Amino acid sequence: MTDQRQRFALIGTGNRGTTMWGQNLLEGWRDSVELVAICDTNELRAERARTMIGSNAPIFTDIETTLSQTKPDLVIVCTRDSNHDDIIVAALEAGCNVITEKPMTTSVDKIRRIREAEKRSGKRVDVSFNYRFAPTAGKLKELLSAGAIGTLTSVDFHWYLDTDHGADYFRRWHAYVENSGSLFVHKATHHFDLLNWYIDADPQTVTAFGELRNYGAKGPYRGTRCKGCEHASYCDFYLDLSADPFLEALYEDPSDLDGYVRDACVYRADIDIPDTMTANIRYANDVVVSYSLNTFMPIEGHHIAFNGTKGRIELRQYEKQPWERPDHDEILLIKSFGGGVERIKVPHSAGGHFGGDDRMRNMIFAGGEDSLGQRAGSRAGAMSVMTGLAALQSSRTGKSVRIDELGDIG
Repeated sequence: MTDQRQRFALIGTGNRGTTMWGQNLLEGWRDSVELVAICDTNELRAERARTMIGSNAPIFTDIETTLSQTKPDLVIVCTRDSNHDDIIVAALEAGCNVITEKPMTTSVDKIRRIREAEKRSGKRVDVSFNYRFAPTAGKLKELLSAGAIGTLTSVDFHWYLDTDHGADYFRRWHAYVENSGSLFVHKATHHFDLLNWYIDADPQTVTAFGELRNYGAKGPYRGTRCKGCEHASYCDFYLDLSADPFLEALYEDPSDLDGYVRDACVYRADIDIPDTMTANIRYANDVVVSYSLNTFMPIEGHHIAFNGTKGRIELRQYEKQPWERPDHDEILLIKSFGGGVERIKVPHSAGGHFGGDDRMRNMIFAGGEDSLGQRAGSRAGAMSVMTGLAALQSSRTGKSVRIDELGDIG
């Protein structure tokens, strides 16, 4: 019997690569995939990750050797955002399909490069927009598509990162625009993609503000990293890496090879991304959006509301907060003209991102009908990044930015 499993190479062995696309993928989809290569510029980190994944796949330190020696069918990209394009293009040109972690990349030129390589190769790029697959997101999409509130006119969307999750972006490589494109790109790519998908139209114009209010040079003191820091006993953001065996194994000893530490000081003076962000977005179908992202809140989760000609849909999704939360999400479908309110309960699902991770992997590896258009390709990846790039540019210039004036995405 011929083995029909997709032979895949994992590129990048940080947290996401090691868990979501390594250990978890093999545990749940072993009948569909075979891990044939692990690639990371840090060989010790790759070795630690391989042990955690439970694999005996060979380890490589560059993409070219990985591709030439193992000839995978599929490449999964989990590296820094800024070098996604090099890996994606190399994989496509080697005849591989690609799954890339979000954001797809970090600039217009890199978007165009990926899109052109995808067209030349005839292969496919999937972008890991797992939030689309969460059951509550799916229900919201169904309601909007069915016209439950008439014609959609505006959206209020506000995302809250708490002082654990939010701070983590300022400890890592994400803290520099050169690496991540800022959180307008790295984190908000999830949110902008959801908006593009919900609204079912292209964003056209963005006006945004972004400020560094809490981290970086705005902090009360300076350090290099938490380990050995003189401020450790009283810093609110002190991270004891030794208390997390997973993170310590992946990052502490491997840092001797490349200097990358996982507990870098959140108050480093050279941090250049904003931590407090807002944006107004106008879409091709005249829907307007009010968006915000805050990174040092006492709560984690988001609030979204859709306003239409015949009503309003509201959701407050809780992730972490200092009170008990229900075991389900509650969507409020509020009808105009005295139509009352329908409370729609959506049970929480097991797995990461409210079950979105598992559903996305099922869609990619098991197939099936995609009636809601949840599977996201390179154009969806491109449009969410373009929205973030427009927001970053607007926040820096104080001017509205038309997305189509940023450049051709191919």
